[in-house]
Amino acid sequence: MSADMRQGNDRRPSRRRGAGPVRRVRAFAAQAGLLAVLGLVAAVLLTAGPRLSTEYADSGLRADVAALPHLIRDVIITTRQLPDGVDGAVAQASHLNRLATTLPAPLPQLVDQRWHSATIAPADFTATGDAPPMDGGAIKQVGVTAQTGLAEAVDLRAGAWPRTVAGQPAQVALSERVAEVFALKPGDRLRFAGRGFARGEAVVSGIFAPRRATDPAWDDLPYALDPFVPAVDGEPYIAVAVTDSAGAATLSLATDTPLTFSWRYRLDEDRLDTAILDAVTTAVTEARRTQFMPASTVQTGLDTAGVRFAGQLAAVGALVAVVQAGLVASLLGLILLAAALTVQRRREELALLRSRGASLTAVARRLGAESVLVQPAAVAAGWLLGTRAPGHADGVPWTVPALAVLTTAVVPVLAVHAQRRVTFVARRQDLTRARPSARRLTAEAAVLAAAVAGVLLLRRRGLDTDGGVDAYLVSVPVLLAVATALVALRLLPWPLRLVDRLAARARGALLFLGAARAGRGAPITIGPLAVLIVAVSTGVFSAVVATTVDAARDRAADLAVPADAWLTGYAFTPDAADRLAAVDGVDAVAGVWTEANRRVLSGADAGARTLGQARVLVVDGPAFARVVERSGVDVDVPAALRTAARGDGPVPAVVSPAVAADVGAGAAADVQNRLYPFTVAQVADAFPGLGTDVERFIVLPWQALPEYAQTPVIPNRFLLAGTDVAEAKLLRVGDDVQRQRQEAVLGTPVAEPEIPAALDTWAAHRDGLERTGANAVLALAFVLGGVGGTALAVLAVGFAVVADVRGRGRVLSRLRTMGLSVGHGRRLLVYELVPLVGVAALAGGAVGVALPWLLGRTLGLDAFTPGVTARAHLDPLVVGGVLALVVVGLLAGLAVENLANRRMRLGEVLRVGEENA
Repeated sequence: MSADMRQGNDRRPSRRRGAGPVRRVRAFAAQAGLLAVLGLVAAVLLTAGPRLSTEYADSGLRADVAALPHLIRDVIITTRQLPDGVDGAVAQASHLNRLATTLPAPLPQLVDQRWHSATIAPADFTATGDAPPMDGGAIKQVGVTAQTGLAEAVDLRAGAWPRTVAGQPAQVALSERVAEVFALKPGDRLRFAGRGFARGEAVVSGIFAPRRATDPAWDDLPYALDPFVPAVDGEPYIAVAVTDSAGAATLSLATDTPLTFSWRYRLDEDRLDTAILDAVTTAVTEARRTQFMPASTVQTGLDTAGVRFAGQLAAVGALVAVVQAGLVASLLGLILLAAALTVQRRREELALLRSRGASLTAVARRLGAESVLVQPAAVAAGWLLGTRAPGHADGVPWTVPALAVLTTAVVPVLAVHAQRRVTFVARRQDLTRARPSARRLTAEAAVLAAAVAGVLLLRRRGLDTDGGVDAYLVSVPVLLAVATALVALRLLPWPLRLVDRLAARARGALLFLGAARAGRGAPITIGPLAVLIVAVSTGVFSAVVATTVDAARDRAADLAVPADAWLTGYAFTPDAADRLAAVDGVDAVAGVWTEANRRVLSGADAGARTLGQARVLVVDGPAFARVVERSGVDVDVPAALRTAARGDGPVPAVVSPAVAADVGAGAAADVQNRLYPFTVAQVADAFPGLGTDVERFIVLPWQALPEYAQTPVIPNRFLLAGTDVAEAKLLRVGDDVQRQRQEAVLGTPVAEPEIPAALDTWAAHRDGLERTGANAVLALAFVLGGVGGTALAVLAVGFAVVADVRGRGRVLSRLRTMGLSVGHGRRLLVYELVPLVGVAALAGGAVGVALPWLLGRTLGLDAFTPGVTARAHLDPLVVGGVLALVVVGLLAGLAVENLANRRMRLGEVLRVGEENA
């Protein structure tokens, strides 16, 4: 043989021996791909989770601000004074843009719309005129206002827009509705009287219609578009006339009535986000303390709303951090399991390298070169996918590079650890595990101590995420789950040995073999068990928190709408209940009268002293209870209200603690300007129908009140029970009876009721509780925790099966030679997996249920349940979900086993070196 041929023969094996990392990655593509997928998923979670949270939080903030009343969301600077002549009043409008620039930063950049107004309130003016409705009858309180932007927001129907000339009467414009009620037209004159003896005169210059009644320019002027028409004797008409700055100053000087100058600034909610929320709140608070004009005040509630939203955001941030920590810990556990599985699959290769003299450093370099080709790219791809999620984030989170380093180094590190001692004898994997070392016991005790200390610290300090996430406190639930896994791992062999002994006496070998293998550590090891418990506890924790919040919101909805629906209005006829009961779908009706700030006196006599004010609610006790029962709402109607009957003495009443402290045994309440004596029959923190934010209330039984034929109690609400109610017809009937009531009071026809009837259903109110604040972020946390925890738990079961698939293959091959069927093989796997999945479900479920109780107010769930304390609530569906997870886990294990058996060819396992496989 020639030298060239010999050299060629020598070179060919050397090329095979020197196969590069690319070829090795291709040879072990399954293991490398699995680790890469886990790294990609973890990177997506670490990147997309915070981005989605900020996106939902920003959307919730903007929606909350947009829904706020203008007196809360706008920054309004006001001052009240007599104008310094007509020119001085006109000059006040020039300060509109200047004041906007003096607002504390960052408010000037956020101001969108702005208005200036000079106003005399209707309460300060009484108007008369030549038209019949204006020269007699009820008092007409007509205010005047001059506001920027109104001329562009109306369409003139008649006449011209006000343009007051010095020395002449002020010119005013009226809406079509105001002109119709007062029978006024262009050219008619009005005489205004202030609180003194001075008089002013104005002339109607035009009639207008708003182009859009919902335009924010009309927020302060509801009576300019639609006047208040009295429905009860003694109440006045209330309206507002529109004028110009000169006209407002003319009337103010003529009647010696000060003008209220205001500069209103509306922040653009689209420019707001949670990143500047604290700065905006601080700036608004500073603006409230600043005097921008002489004797001026600043009115706004935006800082309070911002603090409330920030509280919700902090609470949901804590919850998201806990859920994300559980998911990330589960993913990291799966990454470690995948890496350990890779090292196990390549044990023979690594042992051969070590036997040929390879150092641990060389082994690490060999496997590291393979990991570098795949894992950083997979993590980078996950980060890129995560950045596609809506939301914003500052740069690359530090956790992503750390994840890339972990996924790249985990296989080399575990391989070096496994090859510290070179051995050429394969160990049996199915023997009872050895006694744990002192080092391992110390580590387990440290984990237990860290979990207990973390729970105590969390309950004392809380999980404050304002200054950043505390990694230790956030990981306490994970530590608690891992500690539970360690305890379960130490206790589990005892019942398994008992089952093994009992199974040895039973007929058949499957249960005995399954219990024996499970008791000897296959597949129950700390890795799969810990991952399973962490994943299950994360999912159950999310579900329990979700049901806790849902239960508290149900309670809040019950207290606000204690039936299927509330029908509200201004004043209904006494027989309205019968007409409403005739509407299709209505099963029961109960009349209610309620009004806030009613007088509470020590008695009904002339010398009684005032004890304060309270919201008074008058309900027909039996009818109220009947409606509540038919609606299926979970509230109790006190027996004192249900059984009360008409008599000569005071009626029983249910009062709040604040009222009870003032009235003692009894007092008298003002109901439609008539005093009704009552005694305190029961003290309650809340009452259905009053919501959760009323601190002072008195509830009286309608059926026990004395009857007065001339002045009966007029209902202004109705509680309704019924399904598939014809809502449109119900509202029409409500408007009809209200109109009839107003006509009876005024003695003239009325085109439409003063306040149209409105229907608030329990379902709509309950749904509204989920559409405010940071609820979208809360829902995201629930979805991530529930779905993610379940998916990772199923994956952990699959890893447990794959980790011992070859050992199980040898067992099945031997048993098949003795007649074991395929079905029996599956049953054997089920017997092995039941302890693992069952213990994980029970332990993880127990940890998930206990976490809301252990963390307590740390989670801040009360921020999402208005006025109701969120107490841990376990829904039976959660228990059913845990049981379903056991079934799904077993099915997943069977599916993985099926797939592995098909690829492995069990009939050949015994001929492939059974102890080296």
